[in-house]
Amino acid sequence: MELSTILLQAVSDLAPVAKMGAGLGAGIAAIGAGIGIGRIGGSAVEAIARQPESVGDIRANMIIAAALIEGVAFFAIVVCLLILFI
Repeated sequence: MELSTILLQAVSDLAPVAKMGAGLGAGIAAIGAGIGIGRIGGSAVEAIARQPESVGDIRANMIIAAALIEGVAFFAIVVCLLILFI
């Protein structure tokens, strides 16, 4: 048997494990993003409570950081879904 046939057989045997890993990866990415955005929001509220005069700057930085975290989480979920369906 050729090496390519052996490798294809090995990959096809691990397909269910890859699908389970992709599902777990998507879930972990979503949970991590939720925790990160929650911590950003909590820290922003605490900072606004300490210095109410800098509400605009804190809010802008909070929105930018939350958008970056959400983008990374979305990318991770898309990669996991590609692994799941391909």
